[in-house]
Amino acid sequence: MGSFSYECLNKQGQTIKGQLSSDNIPQAVEKLRSMGLSIVELKEMKPRKKSSFLSMEKKVTLGDLALFSRQLSAMIGSGIPVTRAINTLSRQSENPSLRSALGNIARNLEGGMNLTDAFSAYPHIFSDLYISMIRAGEVGGNLEKSLLRLSEQLQKEKILKDEVKSAISYPRTIGIFALLIFIVMLVFLVPVFQGSLPENVEINAVTQIIFNMSASIRKDYPVWILAATGVAAVFVLFFRSSTGHDLWERVKLKMPVFGPVILKSVIARFTRTLATLLEGGISVVQALESAGPTSGSDLLNEAVQLAAKRIEEGKSIASTLEENDVFPPMVTHMISVGEESGTLPSMLDKVAEFYEQEVAATTRGLQALIQPIALIVIGILIGGMLIALYSPIFSAVTSSGI
Repeated sequence: MGSFSYECLNKQGQTIKGQLSSDNIPQAVEKLRSMGLSIVELKEMKPRKKSSFLSMEKKVTLGDLALFSRQLSAMIGSGIPVTRAINTLSRQSENPSLRSALGNIARNLEGGMNLTDAFSAYPHIFSDLYISMIRAGEVGGNLEKSLLRLSEQLQKEKILKDEVKSAISYPRTIGIFALLIFIVMLVFLVPVFQGSLPENVEINAVTQIIFNMSASIRKDYPVWILAATGVAAVFVLFFRSSTGHDLWERVKLKMPVFGPVILKSVIARFTRTLATLLEGGISVVQALESAGPTSGSDLLNEAVQLAAKRIEEGKSIASTLEENDVFPPMVTHMISVGEESGTLPSMLDKVAEFYEQEVAATTRGLQALIQPIALIVIGILIGGMLIALYSPIFSAVTSSGI
């Protein structure tokens, strides 16, 4: 579905500008005319790929969306009209990207667009889950409750994502730090030791390798930089390809230590999202189709999309998910109990809560385990290099009999 910018005149002759989402231009024209607008200009907005490093546009975070959803729910509950509430929140939002989007949404609503279409025009900010819940709340007349549920969902998803990120970022940071120390020692420390050695000192193989590596990095550093850049580029291009992406999806869930954490977080995110959608009154098939992509795993999404098709054929959710080894037996059993007892949303919430607690406990344990291991690795790296550098001096002193 594409995004289109428009400039129209309403029945009062006022100029209205905004955005809407549509499959094609004729459909966009039909939407605008159904709102009683006369089209002055309508053009498709081409998506522009921006580097996150160079882009000045601030990303809308889960925390921003959770706060906005909670505030909007409270304002609607107080009897404030939706358009006025969104317009007010757009002016007080601290995130410029969200502020701009909400301003356009408010103008679209004033022009006669429905709430779902207005939010759908910003898929880079509002996910399929968000749009589905807005649609369910708008159709069912319980928008306040849908937004409150969305806020709780987004806040819990933020906490879960932060915990997984902290578990993975710590060893990555330590690894980068150790590599920098190693390079600094090769560039600055090794030449000092090498220059202080007597000419007739016998140098062992390990020390000679360190000397050669140091000399190569200092003299041929452009080659090293190009080689490192080339290797990094190859890895990035490979894992962005369909083959590499599929391989990574399979490998990351089976990695030692971190694989179980990622799998638990994926299941927690999926079950929490599915519970939120079902609680919002969305049908099982539509909820599965929307919850699958938000899980963060293509393997799980494929299993869920297959389950959605099987359910349309008359099968149960649990029986179809059992066919895929991504879901642990406990998950499918709880889903089966929920289906049989008619309490599927609450069962899914319990599964999500269990796995969220598991992720939190595991990440705390990982951090406690990684810290001493990281210190040992850095100690071995620095100590091993110092021993290799000093060994020729020790050998010279021992052989001279001093």
